[in-house]
Amino acid sequence: MNNTKTIRGASLPGAAFASPATSNRRPHPARSRWWGALALAGFCAWLANPAGAAEAAAKPKEKNDRPPIPKVRKNNLAPLPEGVKAAVSHAPFESGDCTLCHKNKDPQNPGPISSPVQEMCIGCHEEFQTVMARPFKHEAAKESCVNCHNPHNSKRPKLLVEETGALCLSCHTEIKALTIDAKVKHEALTKGDQCSNCHNPHGANVEHLLIKLAFDLCVNCHGKDGIKDEQGKTLTNFQKLLEENKEWHGPVSSKDCSACHNPHGGQNFRLLNEEYPAQFYSPYNPKLYALCFECHESTIVTDPETTTLTQFRNGKQNLHYVHVNKAERGRTCRACHEVHASVQKHQIRDSVPYGTRGWKLPINFTPTPTGGSCTKTCHETRSYTNTVAVAEPKPANGAPKK
Repeated sequence: MNNTKTIRGASLPGAAFASPATSNRRPHPARSRWWGALALAGFCAWLANPAGAAEAAAKPKEKNDRPPIPKVRKNNLAPLPEGVKAAVSHAPFESGDCTLCHKNKDPQNPGPISSPVQEMCIGCHEEFQTVMARPFKHEAAKESCVNCHNPHNSKRPKLLVEETGALCLSCHTEIKALTIDAKVKHEALTKGDQCSNCHNPHGANVEHLLIKLAFDLCVNCHGKDGIKDEQGKTLTNFQKLLEENKEWHGPVSSKDCSACHNPHGGQNFRLLNEEYPAQFYSPYNPKLYALCFECHESTIVTDPETTTLTQFRNGKQNLHYVHVNKAERGRTCRACHEVHASVQKHQIRDSVPYGTRGWKLPINFTPTPTGGSCTKTCHETRSYTNTVAVAEPKPANGAPKK
């Protein structure tokens, strides 16, 4: 089962991991195409201007891993019209003393503001000096508090100029497009504090303005009993799962949930970045395993024989191929593997949910130094060894066992 490539999108220590027998692994296709295009572009630049290309290559490149900064919005900062009920009023405005911010005391003619916006806001809200000193700052907050807040009054909490989700998405248009088009929604964006469930809108100690490390955020919400999806199906308590099962899948071990899931929404069930079979049985189609093949070699299920791709083989017979690559009723990855964590290595399950009535099919896998065996699960007891093939038992009448 040693067939692992570098984890997609992982940015934490331990994200890249591989088995001892991965020298024959091909690079990720998308990465290969990208590097090929880059090399071709560099060669063409050299042909056009060898001296200039060499000079450019000698200059150090500035690293910029940040997402593009969205265009900051402009707001109507006038007080609410008379007769419109405010949910919150700024205390200085409520008191009628405009001189705290404006040159004149008269509410009918306050005049221009007396100093820069940020200077005035921090002058009272001193605790935000510490917040805005954090290494990751929200560009909108860094530029001006009134990008998000009305300094007079508002129909919304915290003097926000718009409801939280709509306010964030009015600037972060790429995320807005993603959430609108998403077949599968993440309730974190629509319930409670919405975007602020995960992000600090001012400044943070974690990149992307996250209020905690991403993994801790995910487990904090998905570490409870009784959470259900849109169809009412109870979701896994991941805190309990990870505590009781110490063999973690590579992305989980790297604490990189985004290697497989998009936290803002997506087209695939469970917010998966790419397709992955949701059922126990499925006809083999490489498109259905796009998520797995981002890290694992597709040949693990397309080559009938191998001595290098996997340890799950009977001699040279590739048992991943035997189980998965079928025109009908192919066993999907989930039939044998718990994709997050397990007691046994290689995320081998103790049992797998089978059908919709809650019954779990035991796997009964017993490892050996050179292979293993499964006992009375999908089939009668069968053993394999990855050194010398074990002969498959035949029924008494000599007919091949199906």
